[in-house]
This record gives sequence, C-alpha cells and structure tokens, in this order.
Amino acid sequence: MQAILALEDGRLFRGKAHGSFSERVGEVVFNTSMTGYQEIFTDPSYSGQIVVLTSPHIGNYGTSPSDAESARPYIEGLVVREFSLMSSNWRATEVADEYLERNDVPVISEIDTRAVVRHLRDKGCLRGVISTAVDDVDALVAKARAHKKMEGTDLASVVSTTKPYVWDAAEPKNETGDKLLPGADAEASAKTTLHVVAYDFGIKQNILRMLARENCRVTVVPARTSASEVMAMAPDGVFFSNGPGDPEPLEYAVQSVRDLKGKVPLFGICLGHQIFGIALGGKTYKLKFGHHGGNHPIKNLATGKVEITAQNHNFNVDPASLPADVVQTHTNLNDDTLAGLRHATDPMFSVQYHPEASPGPHDSHYLFRDFRKMMEDWKKR
Repeated sequence: MQAILALEDGRLFRGKAHGSFSERVGEVVFNTSMTGYQEIFTDPSYSGQIVVLTSPHIGNYGTSPSDAESARPYIEGLVVREFSLMSSNWRATEVADEYLERNDVPVISEIDTRAVVRHLRDKGCLRGVISTAVDDVDALVAKARAHKKMEGTDLASVVSTTKPYVWDAAEPKNETGDKLLPGADAEASAKTTLHVVAYDFGIKQNILRMLARENCRVTVVPARTSASEVMAMAPDGVFFSNGPGDPEPLEYAVQSVRDLKGKVPLFGICLGHQIFGIALGGKTYKLKFGHHGGNHPIKNLATGKVEITAQNHNFNVDPASLPADVVQTHTNLNDDTLAGLRHATDPMFSVQYHPEASPGPHDSHYLFRDFRKMMEDWKKR
C-alpha cells in the first residue's frame, strides 16, 4: 500500500506503507543514531513526534522486550529509507513490522530520508502527517498545519505514571509488572543501599537500571507529586527524568525543584535538566531542529574530556539567563549549547543528554556514580 508524508509547508514525500495502516499527526524530527531503533520507538520523550531515521536500513534485527525503554512505542510515526520485513537476530521475538502494527504506529519507507533531513535542517522542525490517504494531499497539509505546536504543550504529565511504584535491583519491574534486566553489579552491591525518589516525566527503563546498578532502591512517582510528599518518603536523593514537550508549562515540576533545593541531593536528565534551569532562574528556548541521535560530542569543562553522547530534546536552557551561582559543567561541541550545569553551593546537577544511553554510547555512565557520591557525602554532613 502507498503512503504519504505531508509537511505543514506543503512538502510531500511518497513511499510504501508498513506497520499500522493508519493516519497520525506529529512534529517531524530526525534521529542520527546508527542502531537502537527499538529504544527510539519506546522512548516516551518522542511522544507527539514523527521520527525520521537517517540510518538507511531499519528493522533487520527485529524487536525484543529487553530492548524496550517503556511498555509501548511512543513515536507517532516512523519514516525510513528501507524497512526490513524479516529479522535476523537470535534475541528477536517479533519482527519490527508486526511490532509497530500491533502498537498502531504507521511506517512510511522507500523515502529519500536525506532529502527529508536536509529540508528539516533548513526549515526547522515541522508538523506533519503520515497517511495512506494519498489522494487528498491538500487535506493532509491542512491537518498538519492545524495540529497543536510543541511549544507550550505539557506532555510530561500525559506520559507519566499515574501512581508511585518501587523499582529495585532485587526484583526490577515497571508499573505494569513487566520484569526487567538485573540491576546492581557486584561492586555496587557491596555499598549501602540508598533510596532515590525518581520523578517520572517519561522515564526510560535504562535510567532505572543504572540507578539500581549503583545499589539504589528507586521509588518512581508521578510528575505532579509535591516536594512534601517526596520528602515524606525519606529519600537520600531525588532524580528528575527525561520527558517530552516544552518545559515552560511545567510549573508544578519547577516548584518541586525549588522546594527540594538544598534539602536533598538532586540529579536531572534532559527535561529534568531544563526544569532545573528554569527553577534556578534561567529561561529555555526551542532549538531549530533539536538534538536527536547517539553520536553528539559533549565537552566536560572540568576535565577537558570529550564524551560521545545520546541526545533527544528540542528545547535548551539559555546559559546567559542563568544567575552567577549556577556553574556550566558541559558544552555541546556541535553548536556550543549548554549541556550541563550544577549549583555552586547546593547539591544538585543536571545534563542535557542521556548518560544511561541504551544501546550506547557509555562514555557518561560516571554521572550516576557522581550522583551516588553526592548522596553519600550529604549523609555524612
């Protein structure tokens, strides 16, 4: 069956339909990762977005429950050059086509993804529609234009868990009861167990695994949980997760950071980092086409080392808006945007990328060790 990708500026791309033969609307972004497509599908930070993958061959190793970052895919649709209808991998339990069809995600293939990416790099992120209704293109363009923009949209509370749950190394599960990969390694298991309360704005499973590997017992809480409710759980540290959408509308999360600041160690990733920036007095802005991929170079300003990182965000903290007591710790070498910060006196730090990156790279795993050390030092006061 034929399919079409219609963008809000009238640009059209025609290809073949796979996955779910349905119609979905979203903001179109591109991801430059060479592997890890299932992790991309299931990253809640992609809620509301149609993803263009620049790697030309997708689906060849199928899908596996252990590769999922959440219980289901969150992408609105998928745009690829070649889409494999078979898998060649001993770990695969389902081919990608069946997996996306079962989860109602449309796919369009046989697309010149280089042309799509160049168009998005030139014009910026655009709203678009994937549809098999290929004859009424004017109506599809109109749908794209009428779709709500990402700016000003709170998606974090939409994808967040509805109730608290415990995730630990002994029996790691998510809120649906699905068992996950083992957590703590031998070295971390020898350390005292610490209690981390993690705000779920669209948290990825590998973040929970990484916290568990540092011998942390993790309680995951809904996005709108108050600081007083969190402190009543007696945490050794509080984590603010990644997630989709614009950070500006998340006043409830910003207030939680302000209320917790100085009372307990805080660590934020991606959307959590942006929330930290706002809570500390800064402002955020939307990037032209975002940072999405597993090959972004970040410089650690304290050590001078360069880390290759995975990233997935459309908004960024403006470093010029931050007060003097906020220290920039990392910078993005592609465009010099702010990639990490810490408070000069209070125990809190955050990064605008994914140190837990699954399947990789793993250059930034040390940040979870840094968080553990911060919690240990705080308990010794």
